[in-house]
Amino acid sequence: MRIAIMGASGRVGTRLVELILANPGLELAAALVSPGSRLVGTPVAGGSIEYRPAEAAMKSHCDVMIDFSTPAASLALQADIGTKPIPMVIGTTGFMIEEDECLTRFCLHRPMLFSANFAHGFEAFRRAGVDFARRMPDAEATVGETYHARKKAEPSGTSRLLARQLFEARSRAMGFAAPEPAITVNREGDTVGVNEIRFDMGSAEAVFTYRVHTLAAYAEGALAAAQWLVSTPRPAGRYSLTDSLND
Repeated sequence: MRIAIMGASGRVGTRLVELILANPGLELAAALVSPGSRLVGTPVAGGSIEYRPAEAAMKSHCDVMIDFSTPAASLALQADIGTKPIPMVIGTTGFMIEEDECLTRFCLHRPMLFSANFAHGFEAFRRAGVDFARRMPDAEATVGETYHARKKAEPSGTSRLLARQLFEARSRAMGFAAPEPAITVNREGDTVGVNEIRFDMGSAEAVFTYRVHTLAAYAEGALAAAQWLVSTPRPAGRYSLTDSLND
């Protein structure tokens, strides 16, 4: 499987490149970075592939592209690809509503799998929390996150996703709009990622915790999603990790 990485110099992108190069069944088709990156023109791990800006990617043959960049860069990449049916795995977060709607329109041309968190096991964690909210809608839900100290001090895409889905599950179960879950944000040292869902039932409390030990967890999950996306030809459309687990 030939894979192009968008955001190849980022925290997760770097791990993706390392995993691809170390796996004999995978081939790095392109390592894409921003035009102003100091890595532009330098070889990747001393090989024949060089880091280059995204606009040059359209000349690269690949089976799938994995994007861990920024909303602006991700949208620009989609515009550059145009109507080409290249399968895409999108791990970029932080899209505004109108930007997300724009991405959905690009899904008319190619299969695109989105997730706010690709770490192995996260989807099962998310499902467990949402199922608890559905079964125990009277329990007050809150969401917490802890990431490394360099990350922006605002809720991550993962926490916003969890809060929204907990709200929707409780609201459906109760038949009216539930209180929106509060999100607690912590930044601590080199913490890779800790996500927590708490349910306060007054006389009891349920806590769901998901902890990522290394950045490789996100990269491994994205590669698994890419494998699912191309293992069987998928029609153009918008996909999620739930789709990949339901096969």
